[in-house]
Amino acid sequence: MQTLTERDYKKILICLTLYITSLFAANTLGVKLMPFLFGTHLSVAVFSFPIVFIMTDVIGEVYGKKMANNFVIAGIISIILFLFYSFVSTMAPWAQDGLWVKEGYNQIFSLSARFSIASVVAFIIAEYQDVLSFFFFKKHIGEKYFWLRSNLSNMWSQLFDTIIFMSIAFIGVYPLHTILLIIIPWWLYKVVMGIFYTPLSYLGIHILKKYGNKSI
Repeated sequence: MQTLTERDYKKILICLTLYITSLFAANTLGVKLMPFLFGTHLSVAVFSFPIVFIMTDVIGEVYGKKMANNFVIAGIISIILFLFYSFVSTMAPWAQDGLWVKEGYNQIFSLSARFSIASVVAFIIAEYQDVLSFFFFKKHIGEKYFWLRSNLSNMWSQLFDTIIFMSIAFIGVYPLHTILLIIIPWWLYKVVMGIFYTPLSYLGIHILKKYGNKSI
């Protein structure tokens, strides 16, 4: 194992912060739907969730597969902890002065808890699939064409994530017809957002490599 510099650790910590923040933004805000084309709907999570997959690609490109997997593990632990805290918070007794917000609070965080359960299942499958497919394409395509390797792995893993997450998170919340109207456009939109964010991925790689790094 090669030793990382202090500068490397700082850059990795910043990337991990962006990764976890984007993950939690998707989980807590994603219940909101917005209208899209042809009567379809999109969750507002499409703005933040592509960053989650892109970040593991960027970290994997610069610091290697092991570090990318460490990010995935950190995300899983964070979601599980949030799920536990949400359960404890909603089950704790209410003070009389706080009852005015009880209904809204429980509704929001019970849905957030359900989102977290959906995320744990979808996240474990899709994120590990993303890392595996990214390095599969890297092995067969080569060191060049990061944009192609990243977007191919994202398209595949986002499809897994969207189907699994939507099925768990929204069945019983929205009609099945509505869920089906969300899955395909949400997946396609996340793919498009991933392509749109590709220049930011190159910027991230440039910044991480600028002062040198050590793969582990």
